[in-house]
Amino acid sequence: LLQELRKPPTSARRVVSISSERDNVLRRKMGGPVSEEELSLYDPAMLLSLDFFRSPANFSPRISAAVPGESWLKVRPLQSGDFHRGFLQILSQLTKVGDVSLTQFLNRFAQMRASGDYYVTVIVDTRYDKIIGSATLVLERKFIHGCATRGRLEDVVVDDTYRGKQLGKLIVVTVSLLAEQLGCYKMSLDCKDKLIPFYKSIGYTLEPGNANTMNIRYEGPTARSIDRNTAGSKPENTEPS
Repeated sequence: LLQELRKPPTSARRVVSISSERDNVLRRKMGGPVSEEELSLYDPAMLLSLDFFRSPANFSPRISAAVPGESWLKVRPLQSGDFHRGFLQILSQLTKVGDVSLTQFLNRFAQMRASGDYYVTVIVDTRYDKIIGSATLVLERKFIHGCATRGRLEDVVVDDTYRGKQLGKLIVVTVSLLAEQLGCYKMSLDCKDKLIPFYKSIGYTLEPGNANTMNIRYEGPTARSIDRNTAGSKPENTEPS
């Protein structure tokens, strides 16, 4: 599986299954600190080039994906060794995860990496080599709007014990800017009523006809072209996925 994972993320390939015996080998290779065997879900350099001044979000003090505040915090793509860093445990603070084995985790990681449409981004407390926050950008490739791409924000969670460090805002703005960088014409999310003010504060607006479906639209060649072509038309149907 490690050889399969090393192939470029966009390559068309079959995700292989691995036996429980190989699980033990992978545990030794992928557990603990980052090693040369470990792979990122997408290119980490993409996060360093994000311009946080493009976001309407107000950070005080000013932080970004490159400079997240505390020296021991790091924002990066999900890595193949994050099974052992509590990634599934942080997701369990959001929803039921189930009993996911290392084999299942690595196979799903390989599938996501191969597709090139999943951008799971995490925050790490490097003092303990522990995942403390996560958010996922999923790309929806459409035929409408001239084969445009819409982003969807999913699975946003930050460990409750790290409140007061603006990490929820940081992880959401990070993946929102990433969506813009990847050419999405808009980013959508579904949220609970109590979270609407939070998302409004960082640039999202309510979708007409869908009370809790919110979007943030980007300025750019693709977005401007869509606005011209759809002027006066009905709003796009953005039913929950």
